[in-house]
Amino acid sequence: MNSNKLFSYLLICLTLCSCGCSRTPYIKKTKLMMSTIIEITAQDEQAIDAAFKEFERLEKLLNKFAPDSEISILNQLKELKMSEAGCDMIKKSIYFSKISSGAFDITVSALADSWKKAIRSNLLPEKIDIDNNLKNVGWDKISIDEKTCIAKLAKNTQIDLGGIAKGYAVDRAVKILGNHGVKSALVNAGGNMYCLGKKYNKKWLIGIQDPRNPGKVIKKIELENQGISTSGDYQQFFIHNNKRYSHIIDPKTGYPVDNGIESVTVIAEDATTADALSTAIFVLGEEKGYNLIKNIPGTKIIILNDKNAH
Repeated sequence: MNSNKLFSYLLICLTLCSCGCSRTPYIKKTKLMMSTIIEITAQDEQAIDAAFKEFERLEKLLNKFAPDSEISILNQLKELKMSEAGCDMIKKSIYFSKISSGAFDITVSALADSWKKAIRSNLLPEKIDIDNNLKNVGWDKISIDEKTCIAKLAKNTQIDLGGIAKGYAVDRAVKILGNHGVKSALVNAGGNMYCLGKKYNKKWLIGIQDPRNPGKVIKKIELENQGISTSGDYQQFFIHNNKRYSHIIDPKTGYPVDNGIESVTVIAEDATTADALSTAIFVLGEEKGYNLIKNIPGTKIIILNDKNAH
């Protein structure tokens, strides 16, 4: 993600505060981690620092580009006993793959890399490369033993937890904050957020960005003890022959999603669910997306397309 994109959050935080009062002030700390900007807002600086340490720990485990990370080693060896966090994330990823009929799939790693390279070079990948990579895609090509936490991959399959890692890290950070007695906080990992409690006596106010007008808020939502995430075609993309190609890949076709959707915002009971489902629903499209969330309690979605977004 380039420096300009780092500052283009998927969601814009519009936190409310009361002026002229003697309440304990909120502290906001920001760090560049997990290829994005992490912001934690709370009233306890020590708790914030502890939460950032959890982000650091998870980044070391899950960064597929770091040769010594757990995910890199699994991709190389094809079999590995995972840490508790790695095991948990793979199990959750398989669950979201199942309920979304494969729209969410962490085995698109090689395909995603091909399209990221295309974004940088403004050249489409060769069809033969896409077809070859597609042979190694499918959530059935990864397994994990829930008792031993041993994960296994098919011979040429690789995984990338980027579609769920930030939401998961947000939830872990929120848990750390809670362990320190924090009851009010906002944790934001590049637009994957969790709103803990209220800010003073008001819910946290979150703005959804207009996909085609950066910086413009198209809708505002009040949240309390909820996660929220947006997936959009405006975060990483390139235009080739007047056609927009986003970074969100359809695991069934190997090509970027092209269904008229510009962004999907998911509100859920936790940030992990919001993160994974925002990607899945972007791939599924409106009708299947709305059908999916009917069976997931506490979940709402906002879909902006080329007809209703502006």
